Amino acid sequence: MVTPRRQAVSTVAFIDNYCQHYCSVFEDVRHFEAFKFLHLGMLSEISRKSLPLIAKTAGLKDSQTLHHFLRDALWDVKKIKEIRLWLTKMFIGEREIILCIDETGDQKKGKSTDYVTRQYIGNLGKTENGIVSVNAYGVVDGITYPLTFQIFKPKNRLQAGDKYKTKPQIAVEMIQEIQEMGLKIKLVLADSLYGESGDVIRVLEKLNLEFIVAIRSNHGVLMPPGSRKRYNSWKAYEQKLSHRQTETRYLREIIFGQRRRLRYYQISKSNVPDPTGDESWYVMTNLSVDLQLNVAQLYSLRNWIEYGFKQVKNELGWADFRLTDYESIERWWEIIFSAYLLVSIQATYFQVEAEKFANQNLSNPSSDYSSFRDSSISQFSQHRQWEDGITWKSSLNNLRLIIQPYIFYHLLLPWLDVFNIPGMKRCFLKLIELMNDFRASPIRFSIAS
Repeated sequence: MVTPRRQAVSTVAFIDNYCQHYCSVFEDVRHFEAFKFLHLGMLSEISRKSLPLIAKTAGLKDSQTLHHFLRDALWDVKKIKEIRLWLTKMFIGEREIILCIDETGDQKKGKSTDYVTRQYIGNLGKTENGIVSVNAYGVVDGITYPLTFQIFKPKNRLQAGDKYKTKPQIAVEMIQEIQEMGLKIKLVLADSLYGESGDVIRVLEKLNLEFIVAIRSNHGVLMPPGSRKRYNSWKAYEQKLSHRQTETRYLREIIFGQRRRLRYYQISKSNVPDPTGDESWYVMTNLSVDLQLNVAQLYSLRNWIEYGFKQVKNELGWADFRLTDYESIERWWEIIFSAYLLVSIQATYFQVEAEKFANQNLSNPSSDYSSFRDSSISQFSQHRQWEDGITWKSSLNNLRLIIQPYIFYHLLLPWLDVFNIPGMKRCFLKLIELMNDFRASPIRFSIAS
């Protein structure tokens, strides 16, 4: 007689409901529990997402269960990715995305970790001992959605069966993969490493994708004999800056001989025209010329997204792994992307609810966001640290508030076992039960649909 599979230990309802979409990947219920515990820990406020600290937040006796799950347990990381991308596509639907190609490097000591060597680390702006990945992410209505990543394997650290690929070659594979997913790509943004790559530009053109890519100041363009390079006049535009007032920036088109399908622009980094040295940057685009004043705005969006994306990964513990083999690191990163998606979905839900409120109150200009907050999020938003914003960071802040009672209970439970305070456990469990009523973004489609 087959023993029925026991129910997985519950964490917090919105995490359990989201993770349920991945349940079929794990034959062992203990592995599914570890998957949920990692999501809980990655979303938590602990500054360093080490396995021992995550184990404490989840109420585990030690971190061996989590370490075994990442290193030795039998489950397919590719299936997790497939489900995550499927959820992403279902949630984005027919909306267009701005696709950003970026790389992330993290400093690591020694050489015991796979693919760690001295290489350029973009985060640091210099060559250091570290590990680098190429990442692709989409932006829809101001919310970033993680799509895919690949590790960069330096030539001097290749393993048996590895094939060396440059970062642009990895980017080409990613672009093709995302295109095959069926997502509607409105625009592709990338930095000069990819903008200077013929392989990347050719695949973008082959797929009929519009793009804005950074190029070097000495970017070469073939011109007919007798042609000359000329600069148009500087034009001012207003640059939106994160958490700061709008500032004036300047842009001018650079024309090589005759104006071509590909257009080139110089953009000031400061609020003065005709900058010198490193006070400007250069982009190449196949956008129509009548959009030239949007070129700077659109590409500068990538700079803020890049910064925000790296901050997001730092919040969730991208570089906090203490694993040495890449199979385990890949599992860690994929779960980071899964937790990332969970917050993005919730941020989108807050955004949609705010838009509904705005549409319902067009006839009453005196209505404020607090009315939406009280009516839509109910009592949860009355917490003094609840954020009314509709950004990814505000969503993460609010989700952290929801999981606090669960985490605090497990941190205090050893003391409650020592000092039997009548009713305290019962009250904590009641508070956790109330948190499970939090109306998180509904994801009601089924994997089989």
